[in-house]
Amino acid sequence: MATPLYLLAFESSCDETSVAVIKDGTKILSNIIATQIASHQRFGGVVPEVASRHHIEQITKCTTEALSQAGIGYDDLAGVAVTYGPGLVGSLLIGVTAAKAIAWAHQLPLIPVNHMAGHIYAARYVAAFQYPMMALLVSGGHTELVYMPREHEYQIIGETRDDAVGEAYDKIGRVLGINYPAGKTVDEWAHQGHDTFNFPRAMVKEANLDFSFSGLKSAFINTVHNADQRGEQLNQYDLAASFQAAVVDILAEKTMKALAQYPVKQLVLAGGVAANSGVRARLQADLARLHPQTELLLAPLKLCGDNAAMIGAAGYVNYLHGDRAGWDLNAVPGLSFDRITPLS
Repeated sequence: MATPLYLLAFESSCDETSVAVIKDGTKILSNIIATQIASHQRFGGVVPEVASRHHIEQITKCTTEALSQAGIGYDDLAGVAVTYGPGLVGSLLIGVTAAKAIAWAHQLPLIPVNHMAGHIYAARYVAAFQYPMMALLVSGGHTELVYMPREHEYQIIGETRDDAVGEAYDKIGRVLGINYPAGKTVDEWAHQGHDTFNFPRAMVKEANLDFSFSGLKSAFINTVHNADQRGEQLNQYDLAASFQAAVVDILAEKTMKALAQYPVKQLVLAGGVAANSGVRARLQADLARLHPQTELLLAPLKLCGDNAAMIGAAGYVNYLHGDRAGWDLNAVPGLSFDRITPLS
């Protein structure tokens, strides 16, 4: 019987402090998450300095709890995986520093992990990956189509040219009077309304695989502000439903176009917006109709947001491929996969 491989994983790219212990890349022994939502709600979004201070307060506690819950000690670990980008530089530095300190003190390999690869590998807890595969990454800061011809290889074939999906949800949420983060509530309201406003679906007819949500966000805000100036009360559920219908149309049509150009065995939906029920349902329906040979892997709802379990899963693959960082590892807030020119 093979000796189990345990990784300690750190995630601190934004406003969640998370530490996990992962066995063989596929079993979560612990996944401790200290959320900061309550601290940021009064500001309507994440304040980087506040986030960094919370990470400092929580990182040691989360590490102790993760090891205790997993029932292992530092001597049992094969390595330490950590998110080093993309994200908020101050937040990233807390996780990187903690990971480096533990790896150095216990003479363990330090494994650098791209945060976006972590989101993809959240779906690895559902089923084994089959290549080639594709991922639709939708979060507060990113909207990307990533093609993976083989394990450990990531190629961006489409991405947003302005706002990310999650960012757009939060911005229109403020207009609707919804506390940060707004995505879950907008999704709930959308199911109680109807698409009556016919907001724009930017770039869906263009041949490229890129996205744009800035125009949709602006159209939404202008519609509400114009109504306010006229003293007109718009139905908040219809507004939410109309916004979400446009988002779903854009994401689904671009993804189906990408699958036509890049036939794959699996499509992974990952990132914070992957928890959106409208997006999930539409992709399931469109895949069954247009690409029945492609399996849809949905990251578990509890792993759609930022967490260290996903970093441990991606870190395991990096470990097997020999990815190691030196003690000079630094935060890279703008870290990105390579962009390639999509097939025509």
